[in-house]
Amino acid sequence: MDIKELKIKIFADGADIGGMKKEYGKGYVRGFTTNPTLMKKAGVSDYAAFAGEAVQAIPDLPLSFEVFADSFEDMEKEAKVLAGMGKNVYVKIPITNAGGESAIPLIRKLSGLGMRLNVTAVFTLGQVEEAVGAFAEGTQNIVSVFAGRIMDTGVDAEPLMKEALALCRRKAGTELLWASCREVFNIIEAERCGVDIITVTNDILAKLPCLGKDLAEFSLETVRMFAEDSASLGYSICG
Repeated sequence: MDIKELKIKIFADGADIGGMKKEYGKGYVRGFTTNPTLMKKAGVSDYAAFAGEAVQAIPDLPLSFEVFADSFEDMEKEAKVLAGMGKNVYVKIPITNAGGESAIPLIRKLSGLGMRLNVTAVFTLGQVEEAVGAFAEGTQNIVSVFAGRIMDTGVDAEPLMKEALALCRRKAGTELLWASCREVFNIIEAERCGVDIITVTNDILAKLPCLGKDLAEFSLETVRMFAEDSASLGYSICG
């Protein structure tokens, strides 16, 4: 299978502005997402400057920026600032705050204002159903289900994602996103589930040229890699 044959939309997940620009230039990434953890990892110290540069560099693809606040009152203030940064911006709102309080009332309020939302940190079908129900008619929204983390618990995420997709289809304009991708094969899994979007980190994006690669050829390349590394080490088992 070739990258161009995929129906699912690949979004790059990260906060390295240089990497974002690079992936944008390749032409097959169809959106970008980030979160506080990725921003911390990338060393982002000025959120406004980062977001502004991203919107300027990527004006025609969806960009998801997450609120940093934990109180719903402050989330609302931040959401309004982020939404005003560009017409292609989706505001990421976690499904609950750190205290476990539901963000559904805030999601309903922001959606009623016409904001494009990306509801994140979703793990259960109940959360999916609540989020979809809170979206205002005629708005564009994303529900990010952390399929990779779900599978970290030993649960097969595919059946859940299929059910989540059916729930998302109840509200026009709602897309389902497969979050926390762990490997290239997750893209294939998400594709066969019919999921709309999958977020992929830059290290996994770098592996996409392997998609559909001849396995015999891949085997030979691997042996040659071992041989080159062995030669560079200068080891001799037999003395």
